[in-house]
Amino acid sequence: MRVDSLDPAFTRSAKARDNFRLAARLSLGFVGLLWLIALLGWGLGLERFGVHPRQWIGLPGILAAPLLHVGFKHLIANSLPLLVLGTVMLQLYPTAAFRVLPAIYLGPGVAVWLFAREGIHVGASGLVYGLVSYIFVAGLIRRDRRAIAASLLVAFLYGALVWGVLPVKYGVSWETHLAAALIGALLAIAMRHRDNPPRIRYSWEDDQDESGQPQSADGETVQRS
Repeated sequence: MRVDSLDPAFTRSAKARDNFRLAARLSLGFVGLLWLIALLGWGLGLERFGVHPRQWIGLPGILAAPLLHVGFKHLIANSLPLLVLGTVMLQLYPTAAFRVLPAIYLGPGVAVWLFAREGIHVGASGLVYGLVSYIFVAGLIRRDRRAIAASLLVAFLYGALVWGVLPVKYGVSWETHLAAALIGALLAIAMRHRDNPPRIRYSWEDDQDESGQPQSADGETVQRS
């Protein structure tokens, strides 16, 4: 598979730097919101407002669960990944993000309410798994150097998260992780043609016909063996 070289006029532009700063601020703002909720709700048992599978009282938890955590250790574990992955997602895939983020925020909660074990499911780890899955799969199927680099970075930093989709640890909502990872992967495939940055176009490419085959000087298509 050919890997495209991106146009430096796009990747190194002032607009690209501004977009990165905006992505980082938005991600930091969301993480800050999680900490604000945790601090204001300290000792109030807000986790009871999470998702209760197949109970009507648990439906509002689909909205609330990603904002709630069982203690600060749980929140700390999600904070840095959300900051890093959120910034990468908003920077590389700004158009897709408007669909991906709502889907991985709400989708896992719906799946948990329908199919998960009894108990209360809370935490933003569904967002983490959804972002990891989207960024990783997008890098596998795109010819964008930035997407490939981001995919490798995610695999290096968070590859061990794959164990979280299996029911191997008590007290961990693996159902949330699995649902989010599947949603992220499917969206990466479905939206593979979105957010493709401009690439460098070489002069010889202008001599190709519409089928993508290079042409000789007299206009005949050249077949490569």
